[in-house]
Amino acid sequence: MKLAFLRCAILALGGAASITACAGDAVTPAAPTGRAASPGFTAPGPDISSFLSGALAREVTTEPCTLSGGAATTCYRITVVGLPVDHPVGPFCPPTTSSTAVEGGIWFDGDGLYDLDGEFIEGLALLYGDDNWLLYDEDGNVNVTAAREAFEGAARPDVAPEYQNHCVEGRLAWLPGGQPVATTVLIPTSPVAAAAPTSNARFLGVTLNGVRIDGSAPVRDILRAYTIAAFDDCGGHFNPVEGYHLHASMGCSGIEVDGHGRHFAYALDGYAVFTAHGAASGLDQCGGHDSDGLGYHYHAAPAAENLVVRCLTGEIAKQ
Repeated sequence: MKLAFLRCAILALGGAASITACAGDAVTPAAPTGRAASPGFTAPGPDISSFLSGALAREVTTEPCTLSGGAATTCYRITVVGLPVDHPVGPFCPPTTSSTAVEGGIWFDGDGLYDLDGEFIEGLALLYGDDNWLLYDEDGNVNVTAAREAFEGAARPDVAPEYQNHCVEGRLAWLPGGQPVATTVLIPTSPVAAAAPTSNARFLGVTLNGVRIDGSAPVRDILRAYTIAAFDDCGGHFNPVEGYHLHASMGCSGIEVDGHGRHFAYALDGYAVFTAHGAASGLDQCGGHDSDGLGYHYHAAPAAENLVVRCLTGEIAKQ
């Protein structure tokens, strides 16, 4: 069942991908404060066998690497295929103002999580306090990027004028060669707690089903152009450079761990990422905690926050 969350206040988006975020003025989490995971916290390194069949574009290798704190260690070189292997992507934009939530995906902006149905499209001017919003024609058809040219003109920070007031969606067929964009990353074989947590707004990790996890979507740029960069119900969407990638966790995939949610990803620092945790008060500022049998790990932030992991408590490899 799709859920719609009310906004708490009305306020005026080939080859192997490089490790960069969606271009633009990304909304970043507040700078973390306090201590990172205690040096006494331990966690097993990434379990490569946890990746689903077909999620890896090539065999994982181990190689020497240097961590952000300067330590020499070993890292896994992991390349994910760039598309979830256990569920389809989409839908994204609703076709008309009478469309139900089933016909569209979702939108989140850091303040709320919304179903992309026709009612949402009609209410954008009220939601954002700006009468310039009008994403549909007189017949109720939603302005959707329905061709490669439109997608490439709209899925960028400097949206072409003709694609303003559009719902932006991409398709696999519009990527180079019509193929997913693979992402390669170095992840420590054994996580090392950093001296202090760090925010990494660009790239956060990879999922067990084959997808890269980016930081916050650049909502400010998206809304400035009167566009909605639609996400599917799993929190992902396409852009022309990185292909399909996640900006939020919606619990669509993962390995169920009794009483603990689903393990669905590894962050860049090597710690596991689980689905959202009900007892938020027991988590640190990055959304992590230590538990028997699992060691230190993260829980995803609520999708409304427009990110998956708030910050990283471990050292990351120099890519």
